[in-house]
Amino acid sequence: MSNPLLEAHELPPFSHIRPEHVEPAIRELIARNKAAIEDLLAQPGTPDWDSLPQRIEDLDDDLARAWSPVSHLNGVLNSEALRQAYSACLPLLSEYNTWVGQHRGLYEAYQAIADSPAFADLAQAQQQALSNALRDFRLAGVALPEAEQRRYAALQQELSELSSRFTDNVLDATNAWTRKASAEELTGLPESALAVARQAAQQRGEEGYLLTLDFPCLFPVLTYCENRALREEIYTANVTRASETGPHAGQWDNGPLIEDILTRRKELASLLGYPDYAALSLATKMADSTEQVVTFLEELAERSLPQARREWQELATYAREQHGVETLEPWDVGYYSEKLRQHTFDVSQEAIRPYLPMPRVLAGLFTVVERLYGVTVVELEDFDRYHPDVRLFEVREAGTPIARFYLDLYARSHKRGGAWMDDCRIRRRLADGSLQLPVAYLVCNFTPPVDGQPSLLTENEMTTLFHEFGHGLHHMLTQQQVAAVSGINGVAWDAVELPSQFLENWCYEREALAFISGHVDSGEPLPDALLEKMLAARHFQAGMQMVRQLEFALFDFRLHRDWGQDGVSVQGVLDAVREQVTVVPVVPFNRFQHSFSHIFGGGYAAGYYSYKWAEVLSADAFSRFEEEGIFNPRTGAEFRRHILEAGGSRQAMDLFVAFRGREPEIDALLRHTGIAA
Repeated sequence: MSNPLLEAHELPPFSHIRPEHVEPAIRELIARNKAAIEDLLAQPGTPDWDSLPQRIEDLDDDLARAWSPVSHLNGVLNSEALRQAYSACLPLLSEYNTWVGQHRGLYEAYQAIADSPAFADLAQAQQQALSNALRDFRLAGVALPEAEQRRYAALQQELSELSSRFTDNVLDATNAWTRKASAEELTGLPESALAVARQAAQQRGEEGYLLTLDFPCLFPVLTYCENRALREEIYTANVTRASETGPHAGQWDNGPLIEDILTRRKELASLLGYPDYAALSLATKMADSTEQVVTFLEELAERSLPQARREWQELATYAREQHGVETLEPWDVGYYSEKLRQHTFDVSQEAIRPYLPMPRVLAGLFTVVERLYGVTVVELEDFDRYHPDVRLFEVREAGTPIARFYLDLYARSHKRGGAWMDDCRIRRRLADGSLQLPVAYLVCNFTPPVDGQPSLLTENEMTTLFHEFGHGLHHMLTQQQVAAVSGINGVAWDAVELPSQFLENWCYEREALAFISGHVDSGEPLPDALLEKMLAARHFQAGMQMVRQLEFALFDFRLHRDWGQDGVSVQGVLDAVREQVTVVPVVPFNRFQHSFSHIFGGGYAAGYYSYKWAEVLSADAFSRFEEEGIFNPRTGAEFRRHILEAGGSRQAMDLFVAFRGREPEIDALLRHTGIAA
């Protein structure tokens, strides 16, 4: 049978891809690539850029064109058959990547190019790509004895499979919990949340309301539901997902997987000569040492904790004096925080939502981008969709297409939670001299449209949309033509959040909100009075939010630094971090770590600190716009040139200094997040 994954398509042929296509295509492409690499190395003469790295890049792209849509569909349209096909390929891809990374002949050929006189004549991007490749060969164990290379390969394969199982368990555990509820039980929920629960019931052919652990349902229940017992029930189900406790105790328990993952990561680091996995992870990051990262996080904690403690006391006092609640439980925090927010600022999150209908916010986002960078965004209608919700857009400059992106915005079952950007096509110069334009996937899990009405975004959903589009711009506006440093490729992981967090700032600028917001019925932008309240409430509980993120970051980093030492346990590390930085009491059954997919199922292992590290960069970068004008076209052009267009072609700190004129300062972050410096 013909296999769409082996055919050339400008964009993925989603509707034609079947689970049975996946493994045969990946096996064939891997075999093809291995044979092609051996042929390239057998050619006489000294290799140069065009005869080797360029050709390897072509082979990588062939494999990526097949795997990218499969990986994407596994995240957004998961099924048992697709999951099995996807999982079957993970060991194949792991083995192939290790085979390439440990190929002595390929490594020596790359080293020969780097050592040749011709290296000086290569473009900066080509030199950086070669330098990165040589580093990655070493990190893949190219210099290890054969027995240790085999062990490295086995560890990588096992880690790939364990991480995938971790993510599957979280998805299954999330989907498994539902609860029918009556209107009386849901007293306090806004109509938008009731509509989501009604729609969830209808989709399953049931009457009334159905609660799930999807964020558009979970968040409103914890924030608005007056029924304390129901809040406790949904909170408990959420924080015990994929664990040995809670309503589905032991069914998808990630506890053993976490320990298996950590043990293998530790062994991997040891094989490569690093004291721990945290140190290994820094080989590709901006930060210089594990000490520097921990000091950075602890300094932020030290400067944030006094405010966080004041905020917690204020909340506890308010709940006791105004509502007679003597002891605030974790399932009370969101509920009474929202009441305190309304009491203090006279504004509810629900009051803002009618002014943030998805069509208006999306158009506003595109206007911000046009004013900053001079590019326009146009929707395309004729393309192969994998779901009716999916849309396709084209980015144009002076009328010429420069990129495209898929937009998949709404939560649904069998779709991984959270929000992310991924690449579908990378901007690169092809062997025939033509230019491949970048294509991105932008995925969110917003409240879906209900009853023919547009989705009304929360303030948080608006900033999430801007955040992911910031990642998308990094991928789509790159001017690099070498895949290894194009877009976010080759960018230090602790700098990759710079463009995303940076773009969030426009969500809180009056000049931008004038066209980002518009009432769903009248189109009128946020009234001045409501806008003032929203801006005043922006930094509500900023200290508590900061230390919560620092808890995640310190837990991740210390766990990967200390794992394998005597007496170190996952829960023990988490408890110690909470003792240091947490102000909100934690219940003993909380198993947050069992669904911490960022570090056990994604790319943030010993790297969750990157969010705060990059936030220092983004806050300081935005402060230049505050000084020169938030829509200053010259400042926008410089940010585009030095940050977005440069991709991974130069060191992240060099690019930041080129834009800002100096190294970053932490005070901008504290000011931007509303923490008294």
